[in-house]
Amino acid sequence: MLTAPIPATRRVLAKGRHAAGAGRPLRDQRSLRLRAPGMAKELGADPERLNPRGGGAIALGHPLGASGIRLMTTLLHALEDSGGRYGLQSMCEAGGMANATLIERL
Repeated sequence: MLTAPIPATRRVLAKGRHAAGAGRPLRDQRSLRLRAPGMAKELGADPERLNPRGGGAIALGHPLGASGIRLMTTLLHALEDSGGRYGLQSMCEAGGMANATLIERL
């Protein structure tokens, strides 16, 4: 379960020019919300841009099932405060699934 966000992140980054920030390497993403342990090392993420507002959803506190919106809200605020253009959120889900989302601040 904790490794599923790695291929999800690789897929969303490889999508191409039609999605915000897609087709760009991980190093081009201004703010990263990577929840699963070991993802940063496996993906080669810059530690300076990793989880700029602290730990993942559990560390931030969240009601069951609200991890995604909690992480996304934190990511949006981090991009706004830093003036960043692209951000990436990735997290594992129950049963070995995962999601990854790229956003562009306009």
